[in-house]
Amino acid sequence: MVEYLDLLSGKKEVLKIYGSIATAFENIEIFPYLLEPIYQEAMNLDEDRLDKLRFALLRIQVYADIHRNEDMERAQTMKFVAQVLEKLIFGNLMLEKEQISPE
Repeated sequence: MVEYLDLLSGKKEVLKIYGSIATAFENIEIFPYLLEPIYQEAMNLDEDRLDKLRFALLRIQVYADIHRNEDMERAQTMKFVAQVLEKLIFGNLMLEKEQISPE
């Protein structure tokens, strides 16, 4: 869990919400039950902490992509959790691939 907290925080301030997110990484089976509590906690964060949370979720996605060949299941779990939370809390993904329509 310490590794997850370091990654989420960028080795800076550890927000309380990171603990719940790290729990989801460790046990994906309980993630559906954590969605609402994580969302409610995020809605109580000030703008600065919301920015930190968004970058924490972004950091997880980048880390998962970089390390996907080392442990594919772990990387997929991390990326899934981070993307679901980012969409739920922020409405979209910062790293979402743009749809290119044919002209």
